[in-house]
Amino acid sequence: MTHRDVTGSRGTSPQRTERELREALEALAGGVRAAPDAYRTARGEWLRRERRRRLVLAVLITVVFALATLIGLWVLNQAPSDPGVIFSGAGGGVSHASLARPHP
Repeated sequence: MTHRDVTGSRGTSPQRTERELREALEALAGGVRAAPDAYRTARGEWLRRERRRRLVLAVLITVVFALATLIGLWVLNQAPSDPGVIFSGAGGGVSHASLARPHP
């Protein structure tokens, strides 16, 4: 480390650096001009994106619901059309007295 590294360069102090930096940033900020309708434009873009998100979500929900309904109907349609053992009426010795209709 040399003597120059320890003492710093001549005329450079934290106050001077801060002042020069402030002046440079003020000059830069002074040259920036916002568009008169910048807020309206940004808000419009945000609202368009929000509407698009909601539309995509609604379409996705509709497609999932329609697919679930179609798959459910297809599965129900695959069931055999013959009545099966439960509804065949042939009792295996079990009496259903409460379900029997009286004959006139």
